[in-house]
Amino acid sequence: MPNLLNVKIAAKRPIATDICLLELSSVSGEPLPSFSAGAHIDVHVSNGVVRQYSLCNAVGQDHRYLIAVLREPESRGGSSAIHDKLGVGDVIEISEPRNNFPLAKPGDKVLLLAGGIGITPLLCMAGRLHQSRAPFELHYCARSIDRMAFREYLATCDYREQVHFHFDDGDENQRLNLEKVLPALGSKSDIYVCGPSGFIDWALKAAQAGGIPSDRLHREYFSAPPVASGPNDAFEIVVASTGQTLTVPADRSAANVLIEAGVPLAVSCEEGICGSCITGVLEGIPDHRDAVFTDEEREGGDRFTPCCSRAKSARLVLDL
Repeated sequence: MPNLLNVKIAAKRPIATDICLLELSSVSGEPLPSFSAGAHIDVHVSNGVVRQYSLCNAVGQDHRYLIAVLREPESRGGSSAIHDKLGVGDVIEISEPRNNFPLAKPGDKVLLLAGGIGITPLLCMAGRLHQSRAPFELHYCARSIDRMAFREYLATCDYREQVHFHFDDGDENQRLNLEKVLPALGSKSDIYVCGPSGFIDWALKAAQAGGIPSDRLHREYFSAPPVASGPNDAFEIVVASTGQTLTVPADRSAANVLIEAGVPLAVSCEEGICGSCITGVLEGIPDHRDAVFTDEEREGGDRFTPCCSRAKSARLVLDL
């Protein structure tokens, strides 16, 4: 199970419509665990509600974590509680940082594509790329200027010449046109995209049509995208360390069955987007229904997300 940290809210302020910025600092005064660009933390809000937020401050700042929280219109107690109930001085629990969206070693120019609140991991990436003097561009899309977090910072930062803003309600000529952007990339360029599912899917489709290899495309979803899947057939899971065999019914997840049986398992989003529950597979064929693994990782078949994924084989032996 992951280690939890107690942190206090050192500062909180609005930075755009429906978006607030929280600065978290160590209660003990000790340095916080280090993190890499693209990392996120679990925030334990209240009553068992856990949400994931990307770290958007600079790598190397061990005295604080910065997270930006979008108020979701259909919030079930996560973002709304952070906006309305948590304040400066409150102490909350968070996980140590982990990274399912890391920067690869830069090849040619790096293209960062942010949609809305998807700017948060890419802001940290942009700072890291600038620090390492790697060539990059950041294209930031939002519905309107008032919904654009960090706009003032990005308009005045040291790498402002590499930042491009695009608004849905602006002139059509300033909207993001990937057909014009992609030809400037080299054969070894990497693209990182984060934002709403529709934005990510659109950007990846355009990049693939533009000849960018799939292994150069990196994405992180903040909500579970639609996943084509087969029927929810029942299957068996075997806990390798004990030999315990459990049946996963058609209407339940493997994670629920494991936890009910007393098997330690970290679970957070329960949608296959955070990677908290990733478990090794020793035997059997997973039916991947997550938004964490790449196509290559899915083909490997040696890990799966029990919170949402199932099995193509009758049985999975798990490395638990």
